[in-house]
Amino acid sequence: MFGIVDYGAFAIAIIVFLLIPGPGNLALITSTGKGGIGGGLAATFGVIFGDQVLMWLAVAGVAALLGTYPAAFQAVQWLGAAYLAWLGGKMILAKQGSAPILQIRPHHYLRQAFMITLLNPKAIVFYMAFFPLFVDPVRHQGMTTFAVMAMTIAALTFAYGFIVVMLTHFLAERLRANPIISTALEKLAGVFLLGFGVKLALTR
Repeated sequence: MFGIVDYGAFAIAIIVFLLIPGPGNLALITSTGKGGIGGGLAATFGVIFGDQVLMWLAVAGVAALLGTYPAAFQAVQWLGAAYLAWLGGKMILAKQGSAPILQIRPHHYLRQAFMITLLNPKAIVFYMAFFPLFVDPVRHQGMTTFAVMAMTIAALTFAYGFIVVMLTHFLAERLRANPIISTALEKLAGVFLLGFGVKLALTR
């Protein structure tokens, strides 16, 4: 199908990767908790746009460039780590009742999730290593094959994000009645974001 080997397995692999906990999932949950369904869906599109940029950079051979110039890879890696740590630190230090760390306007949620996704240079390497597993070298249709793969990733990410947003919103409505729990969960999210940043910085 469009030069893709076992399209069903490709789709299942994407779903499995979406289920793995990471900064993107945390951005969806936190954005929904602060901005409701609108904030969560905006963050979902931010993750999708970030993934698309990274995917096409991988197709263009950026992963090979980063492999050739380790300093460039480390620079992007540290930039992403610093951004995650900054967000996490602000959430941990925020006082109860203060303005939300994640902004209320949907485009802020989109931009924030986009930056969290984009500033993960290892995702480029992942796409560069992942795509060849499902590309048929004989029936490959060039950019058409990659475009179908990109649209599949975007569609599955949106479906996954929608489910996460709706479930989070359903639970958040019940948690808002207890500000102590809400504050504790926000600080826990901050700890995880800070942890993701440290992990990204220390990973070689």
